Amino acid sequence: MRYLEVRVAGWLSKTCVAIATSLMLVTAGCSGGAQEAGAKRTDFSIGWSIYAGWMPWPYAQQAGIVKKWADKYGVKINFVQVNDYVESVNQYNAGKLDGVTVTNMDALTIPAAGGKDTSAIILGDYSDGNDGIVLKNAAGLADIKGRTVYLVELSVSHYLLARGLSTVGLKLSDVKTVNTSDADIVGAFANPAATAAVTWNPQLTEMARLPNAKLAFDSHQIPAEILDLLVIDTATLKANPNLGKALAGIWYETIGLMQRQDAAGAAARAAMARMAGTTPEAFDAQLRTTHLYGTPRDAVAALTAPTLAGTMTKVRDFSFSKGLFGQGATSADAVGIGLPGGKTLGDPANVKLRFDPSFMEQAAAGTL
Repeated sequence: MRYLEVRVAGWLSKTCVAIATSLMLVTAGCSGGAQEAGAKRTDFSIGWSIYAGWMPWPYAQQAGIVKKWADKYGVKINFVQVNDYVESVNQYNAGKLDGVTVTNMDALTIPAAGGKDTSAIILGDYSDGNDGIVLKNAAGLADIKGRTVYLVELSVSHYLLARGLSTVGLKLSDVKTVNTSDADIVGAFANPAATAAVTWNPQLTEMARLPNAKLAFDSHQIPAEILDLLVIDTATLKANPNLGKALAGIWYETIGLMQRQDAAGAAARAAMARMAGTTPEAFDAQLRTTHLYGTPRDAVAALTAPTLAGTMTKVRDFSFSKGLFGQGATSADAVGIGLPGGKTLGDPANVKLRFDPSFMEQAAAGTL
């Protein structure tokens, strides 16, 4: 079930809990999963789920942009839709996909924490209001104290709640949380007894419209902390650098097209909206709360800025505090995070998440 008047399919389950669920239906074209990591080859599968900032990928496949760049580099790339976000990350983690669209937190807590060496090669956007805390009958966020909060536990929603509480001098222990799936959260919050919830768009917009509801805090207040990425298995990328080059070319040609303020740009965004199950107007509204890095230069600047270390420190500290690094982890340093410039956050002997700007740098230099 999707929410909004026209069955908007926006952010699906940006959840970091690696639960063992049955495989969801995958669109035709998935050939049975990724091949052996580290082998030199030509065919690759990338998983995606519906979210405004990720819709350029399937659009590029439909429009022939994927084939154009794949042909240039002698590869074949299939973008595979997975109907549930967390399942797409689980399939990548299991080696069924060579790459996946994912948030920075989930890249850390699912594949990286599970021992899968993963490289983030495209920084697409950050949530700039797409995630939020909604309260009923409240003057402000401080009124959340003592309330029961509905959310997808141990997800970016849980992280957003912790960050929001810290701005009003509260802690997670000051509220009670109830784990609620993204499919059920709108209905749960519609119950008169429910007075607090955390979610993402499009559910967030729908819930904020309910009687006496107020958007008390959103990701616009913690800019560049919830990052949306394309990640690739590091061994696969190292053996097949042309995959990274093709993906960077695909992304920036498509982003350039969708940002055009002419008929071609409008047509591209309208096609993305149809793929997301919504209207062009609703899709454009979601884009307004999605800070797209519109050029490779902008993305490289963001990824190489000192603020990335601070962001990932907050994310890893929260993740460790919730036990998301596994029982064997004794500190937040357990999982190493490779930052641009050769710096490492955490254990340098166990780097499992790498922020690799090299392909975006090639796009910025015009050398793809």
